Amino acid sequence: MRSNRTMNRRQFLTTSVQATGFLCAGMGLAACTSDSADDETTAADTSSAASPASLPAIGLQLYTIRSVMENDFRGAMEQVATIGYDEVEFAGYYDRTPDEIVALLNDLDLASPATHIPLQRIREAPDEVIQTAKTIGHQYVVCPYLAESERTSLDNYRSLAEDFSTFGERCTEAGLQFAYHNHDFEFVEMNGTRPYDVLLSETDPEHVKMELDLYWVIEAGQDLLDYIGQNPGRYPLCHVKDRGPNGGMTPVGNGTIDFASIFEAANFQHYFVEHDNPENPMQSIETSHRTLQTLKI
Repeated sequence: MRSNRTMNRRQFLTTSVQATGFLCAGMGLAACTSDSADDETTAADTSSAASPASLPAIGLQLYTIRSVMENDFRGAMEQVATIGYDEVEFAGYYDRTPDEIVALLNDLDLASPATHIPLQRIREAPDEVIQTAKTIGHQYVVCPYLAESERTSLDNYRSLAEDFSTFGERCTEAGLQFAYHNHDFEFVEMNGTRPYDVLLSETDPEHVKMELDLYWVIEAGQDLLDYIGQNPGRYPLCHVKDRGPNGGMTPVGNGTIDFASIFEAANFQHYFVEHDNPENPMQSIETSHRTLQTLKI
């Protein structure tokens, strides 16, 4: 798989400066229910002549096209590669073995630095989860969601922080990294405290990273840049999904989120396009890819 296409932002900018002679000062950034979807096909023109560098790699959270993958797993993956995505983040392997996944990724010249694994699976078979991730070549094992029964109180979240820390240490020992993916419910205060802040403060940044879902943080009315600034190095991954004027999810470029400003303020290493319920999944991911391909940061 292509390690050269998963270089971090700083490495990419250094390479660009050496190759072109231009000075580049910007650094980079870039779930699971939506009430509405807006799948217009014309992406916004978000390019900027002020910066010569674009995203080093564009990834896709495959949950976005799950309805297509269920019927034609390989065909869907081939379309993802044809559109031009560099990386994919799995949300299930559709009964394929790790070796079959590796072979397909190699065939399509795709990297897969991360995977979403349900919390129940992590609890039931942590060793198998870790071994599968290592075989496929994932770097990150991400907990994607919390069932409502898991998040009824701050004590629930404190207990989750302990679980995350325990599994996170096991991942670190195995040469992997554990991360947690947010929605909006973690930001609803309980007794004056945001549960998300509990997860941040009661876990070790070395063992528990965060995958920042840009849409859900904004939907929750929180300041993205404030969280990024106060927790440097905590956010190696992000989900890039846009927010339409009506509040629903929409392909990247068709909504209101100023991705260029966010990306300049952060140093994400991996950017995964996602839309929880697109009307036309393949059209949606093509629109999003086209926008990010032309976005200069």
